[in-house]
Amino acid sequence: MEQATPTNKWIIALAVMLPALMEVIDTSVANVALTSIQGSLNAGTDEATWVLTSYMVSNAVVLPMTGWLARRFGRKRFLMTCITLFTLSSFLCGAAPTLAALIVFRILQGAAGGALIPMSQAILLESFPAAEQGMANAIFGVGVMFGPIIGPALGGWITDNLSWRWIFYINLPVGLMALIMVGSVISDPVYARKLKEKVDYWGLSLLVLGIGALQIVLDKGQQDDWFSSPFIVACSVVTLVSLVLLVLVELRHPHPVVNLRLFKNLEFSAGNLVMFMVGFGLYGSLMLIPQFLQSLLGYTATRAGMVMVPGGVATLVLMPFVGLAVSRYDGRKIVLAGLVVSAWSMFLWQRFSLGVSYDDFLWPRLVAGVGLALIFVPLTTLTLSKMSPEQMGDASGLFSLLRNIGGSVGIAATSTMLARVNQFNQNTLSAQVNNFSLQFQQTLSGLTQAFIGRGIESELAGKMGVASIYRMVQQQAALLTFNRVFWMLGFAFLAVIPFLVLIKRPRPGAQAVVGH
Repeated sequence: MEQATPTNKWIIALAVMLPALMEVIDTSVANVALTSIQGSLNAGTDEATWVLTSYMVSNAVVLPMTGWLARRFGRKRFLMTCITLFTLSSFLCGAAPTLAALIVFRILQGAAGGALIPMSQAILLESFPAAEQGMANAIFGVGVMFGPIIGPALGGWITDNLSWRWIFYINLPVGLMALIMVGSVISDPVYARKLKEKVDYWGLSLLVLGIGALQIVLDKGQQDDWFSSPFIVACSVVTLVSLVLLVLVELRHPHPVVNLRLFKNLEFSAGNLVMFMVGFGLYGSLMLIPQFLQSLLGYTATRAGMVMVPGGVATLVLMPFVGLAVSRYDGRKIVLAGLVVSAWSMFLWQRFSLGVSYDDFLWPRLVAGVGLALIFVPLTTLTLSKMSPEQMGDASGLFSLLRNIGGSVGIAATSTMLARVNQFNQNTLSAQVNNFSLQFQQTLSGLTQAFIGRGIESELAGKMGVASIYRMVQQQAALLTFNRVFWMLGFAFLAVIPFLVLIKRPRPGAQAVVGH
């Protein structure tokens, strides 16, 4: 395997970090601009969410075929093509005159962005010697974590002060710079150059159908009431049939689009399962915490976003130190500590009441950030350390896919539990609030007298008292629901700890090239 010299590996690191950072930031900035996009293009809420869904679907489809596409076209050429298409589609998204056009361009943008992260990290880590693999992973992790921290704030500022269209236009100078640097400093080793392989048309078609339909089910399921919707049922059938056929086809094809044979490696399979559940807990919590802050405590979107910042900062600061530790200590024990700490951070949210203050959230978010830093670097290294350079494109693409699908499942499960468990809790609490309850009568009497004391007539004051009690019931039911869901997310981190025993500890200094 070719190694970059010490004088140019940092230049290569900068070159491949630019497209990866561009993709990560663009994934998060669109979320905060959705309301502005909806108003500008005269779209309904359900229609506007396809701006996000279309990107995630095409992104998920491309991830597992990254290695195949790189072999098909040559890795450097394919990476430069993806950067070009991502930059061009960003411009087209910004200039889109209608919602339909924006969705089409977001599909193109998501497809181009799907390969940027796994390919960028594979090249980055190939450029570092074996003893520095953990540090290289940490460098990449810092860049990837920087995106979600700055993305929402940057998107909000641009939307408020310029226009939602500029959240796409800002990619143009970054994309151009990335294209120039990749073209100048990146070169393909022999195994990454263009190879002539028979195209796996069946696998390609089944992958697009299966992963695309699965992402739609996960993204739209709760919104459409799951299997009460014929559309969700149809997508679920397409997902099941396509993915079953995909497995059968790919295991028999000599040059599959998705190399499922990699899962014969027990360590690779175990690592991917752990990362799936990490994605489940991480993305689920990133959706749950802002909802908790905004719906129960009345925080603005900006203030809720500020609560999330300490966790990201803790991860950024700690990752380089974890990268150094990976080469010296057993990575499995570091991941174990990260899973326990992450679960603890979820359980800390259970102790909060409606009277909690802003400062009380600092500690749980710092704990969560520490947990993520302890998981990310060593788990990536452990999972992919046995992969050969030729397998790295396939392996890193599958690893990223499992994390993203885990995140989609986590968001879907969290939103579903919020709706269903909250309804159950409301019914349970409401059944205890009736005219036969002495506590209810005393509370209602006190509220009614308080409203009368403000000059409100007796009959209206009584109705306002009942309405106030109902709001209390709703708030307490919601609080119980959030507590239950936080417990579920914490348990998700703990549930995969036994699978760490299936991963062998790499010999010190023997880590192979790893990717994300």
